[in-house]
Amino acid sequence: MRAAAAMSAQAQAAVLAPVLDRLRQLCDFGPVTGDLDELPDVDLLVTGWGCPPITEQVLRRLPSLKAIVHTAGSVKGFVTDACWDRGIAVSSAAPANAVPVAEYALAMILLSGKRVLERARDYRETGQMGLYDVPGTVGNFRTTVGVLSASLVGRRVVELLRPHDFHVLVHDPFVSCVDGAESVSLTDLFRRSDVVTVHTPLLHETRGLVSRELLGLLRDDAVLINTARGAVVDQDALADEAGRIRAVLDVTDPEVLPPEHPLWHNENVLITPHLAGSQGNEWGRLAEHAVAEVRRWAGGEPFATPVPAERREHIA
Repeated sequence: MRAAAAMSAQAQAAVLAPVLDRLRQLCDFGPVTGDLDELPDVDLLVTGWGCPPITEQVLRRLPSLKAIVHTAGSVKGFVTDACWDRGIAVSSAAPANAVPVAEYALAMILLSGKRVLERARDYRETGQMGLYDVPGTVGNFRTTVGVLSASLVGRRVVELLRPHDFHVLVHDPFVSCVDGAESVSLTDLFRRSDVVTVHTPLLHETRGLVSRELLGLLRDDAVLINTARGAVVDQDALADEAGRIRAVLDVTDPEVLPPEHPLWHNENVLITPHLAGSQGNEWGRLAEHAVAEVRRWAGGEPFATPVPAERREHIA
């Protein structure tokens, strides 16, 4: 089996380089490039961050291409309709990348419940511990967490919440039941939750889904966590509400927010640089996933984590 890779130099160094020798043991593995014009005709393509769109024109030069193994999450940016129309099998490492995103969400749920960042700031400024004058809203005992979307990440968050004393709600218009959570309407999710964690993909239908109306339903001091896409949230409305509620934003629209944006200057808002997904040693999980999928394909087995053509309109 002939294979090659298409990704940026940074993605190659971070994800692919440690497993190149193993890939070469599985197949005739050719060049790693970010320029699709340099690719030879291959049976399988390993892709990563920085892969250009695989268009009809590209495919005409790759008549033998039958499969794509992506070393990251979303394939929306480069797998075009031409790929689906040819029947090319596509695998994504989205389940592997969902693990650290869900871990980040869990960490922020727990930290925000204890008001860790705010209380650390107050402790630094006052030197007072204030152990017994803490409001009853502080803590994680029997509070309610709302999970917006039963996506790969959303389902993983529900799993990670199970050992804790939370009541978990979930809203997903396409899923009626998630083990470990109560399925509710969108408005009930925001009305009843102490924390809402957003995991919906950015689609035409979900742009601005977390609207001014929904944010207004959150109780005072509730927390909104967004690790999905910035454009899912109405950021102007959030800026207006952020004096009343708190927010943890790992994604914004645009990335990066302009320096004058009011969310930067609100003490109730924590903005992190899109770090919830795989980074550092977590790239190893993506690499291992890719090697396993190439091994399956080389052995004549179907992919473990395929991206079916019928999901093309709904993937993140």
